[in-house]
Amino acid sequence: MKRRPLASRLAVAALAALAVAVPTSLVAWGGTGHRILGELAMKALPAELPAFLRTPQAAADVGELSREPDRSKASGKVHDHDRDAGHFVDLDDEGKILGGPPMLPLAATRADYETQLRAAGLDQWKAGYLPYAIIDRYQQLTTDLAYWRVLNAAEKNPAWKKNRAWFRQDRIRREALILKGIGELSHFVGDGSQPLHVTTHFNGWGDYPNPKGYSTARLHGPFESELVQQTVKAHAVAAKMAPFKSCGCPIEQRVGAYLTETGRFVIPFYEMEKAGGLAPGDPRGTALATERLAVGASELRDLVVEAWRASANVRIGWRPVAVQDVLSGKVDPYPALYGVD
Repeated sequence: MKRRPLASRLAVAALAALAVAVPTSLVAWGGTGHRILGELAMKALPAELPAFLRTPQAAADVGELSREPDRSKASGKVHDHDRDAGHFVDLDDEGKILGGPPMLPLAATRADYETQLRAAGLDQWKAGYLPYAIIDRYQQLTTDLAYWRVLNAAEKNPAWKKNRAWFRQDRIRREALILKGIGELSHFVGDGSQPLHVTTHFNGWGDYPNPKGYSTARLHGPFESELVQQTVKAHAVAAKMAPFKSCGCPIEQRVGAYLTETGRFVIPFYEMEKAGGLAPGDPRGTALATERLAVGASELRDLVVEAWRASANVRIGWRPVAVQDVLSGKVDPYPALYGVD
C-alpha cells in the first residue's frame, strides 16, 4: 500500500494525540462552535420576532445556553444514558440508519423509530436519535412562543386588567424558558450540521471496508473543537449564512432532509483529511468547519422563525384556548393559563 508523505503522517499523529483529551462521549463543535452558532442565529432573526429575542443579551444568552446539553454530561448514569444518543444519528454510506431503515421518511415518533430499528436487529441507543432531539425542542419552542403571544396580548388588554400582574410575571418566566429552549434547540441543530455526528464513521473510518484508505485516527475532537477554537472566526461564519428559507413542509421532513444533507459531507471530509486538509496551517479544514457552522446557524434561525409563525395557530393551556381567540380579545386566557385543575 502506498505510504503517505511524512508531513501527512505527522499531522495525523498530532491529531490523534490531541484526541486523547477528548471525552469518550463525543460532543459537536465544542464550546466555541456552539456559542458562535447560537449567537449568529439570534443576531439574524428578522424583525417579525419579539423584541426580547433580538437583543444583544438574548444572543449572548443563547450562545451560552447552546453549550448546556454538553455541559450537563457526567451528571449520572441514568441522566447520561438517556440523553447521550440524542446528539447523533449513525447513517451508513447509503444514508440508512446503521444499515437499517432510511432517514426519510422519518418515523412519526421515537417509539415508531425504535420499532423500525428493532425489526432490523438494531436499537436507538446505538443508532442515535438526533432527529427526534431536534423535533422535540422545536415543538416545545412553538408551544412556549404560543404562551408568550397569549400572555403578551392578555397583559395589554384593558378588559383583563384584574390579572395583569400575573400575566406579566408569567410572560417574564416564559421568556426565560424560551431562551433556554432555543439554546437546547441550537445545540442539537448544531450537532446536526457536523458531518461526523451523522455517520457510522464518527471518529475515524472505523472497522468498515476501507478501499480508499481513509484515516482511522480519532479525528472527531480535533476537527470540531481544537480546529474551530484556533482558526474559525464568527464573522467568517456569518458571511456564509444563507438567506431565510421556509420549508413549507412538516418539521419531520425538514429535519430528516437537513440531516441527510449533512451526511453528504462525510466522504468529502475524509477526502479532505487524506489530502492533508487538517494539517496545521492548511485552510481546507477551517473552510469546511466555517461552512458547516454557517449551515447550522442558518437552520437554527429558520427553525426559530418557523416556530414563531406556527405558534399563532395552536391551542394552549387547560382547558385549551386558541391563540387567535386571545389575540382577538374573544377569550380571557386566565382560567386556562392559571389552571382550573
